[in-house]
Amino acid sequence: MSPDIKPLTLWGGVLGPNPAKVSMILYTLDIPHETIYVPFKEIKNQEYLKVNPNGRLPTLADPNTDIKLWESGAIIEYLIEKYDKNFEISYEPGTEEYYLCKQWLHFQMSGQGPYYGQAVWFINLHPEKLQSCIDRYVNEIKRVSAVLNTHLSANKWLVGNKCTYADLAFIPWQDFSTKVVAPYYDAKAEFPHVQRWLDEMVNMEPIKKVLEEKERKNLEVFGKKGEDKDNHKDEHE
Repeated sequence: MSPDIKPLTLWGGVLGPNPAKVSMILYTLDIPHETIYVPFKEIKNQEYLKVNPNGRLPTLADPNTDIKLWESGAIIEYLIEKYDKNFEISYEPGTEEYYLCKQWLHFQMSGQGPYYGQAVWFINLHPEKLQSCIDRYVNEIKRVSAVLNTHLSANKWLVGNKCTYADLAFIPWQDFSTKVVAPYYDAKAEFPHVQRWLDEMVNMEPIKKVLEEKERKNLEVFGKKGEDKDNHKDEHE
């Protein structure tokens, strides 16, 4: 990455699945950036609403272009277009692979994120135990995982012969979901191709760096190791 690039600013850092997946792209492409951690109880405060009127995380500001974006999928597409000039984790515009990456990213945004988030809500956060809701969203996790598993049974990666931003975007929710659904089914056994794919990605150096930072931040903010359920409140508010 050019030393002339001014550091980007990411509100949200590594806490919560959507900020984490943007962090993974930033670290993988070695894009200089700084992080502003916003306490989840403050994301609806006026100060942060001036940054992001939707009151969610993440938000990204790029001083090199004077562009500010929210919505993690839009941020990822922006980072790829502006900073992955050598197609390290993407493909050349106009190719079939270019559009397939977009297809999988949009599936992550519309299929994985919302349904996995609702599963977390009804399992960990909802004041009442509503088994019908839990069953619905656990089944949605299984449905999405089955789509991934079928594809990955015949392909090492989602698109082409390399790990792309489309693969990376799935990591935070897919990794966390194996813990969430543990009382309901064995995700690792039921979807072995997904687990093989996930294991390979979480052992890549940039991804390990994000996950290690995530553990440190969890300890700092919540005083405990591992994913705290409060990390996900912003996904549902």
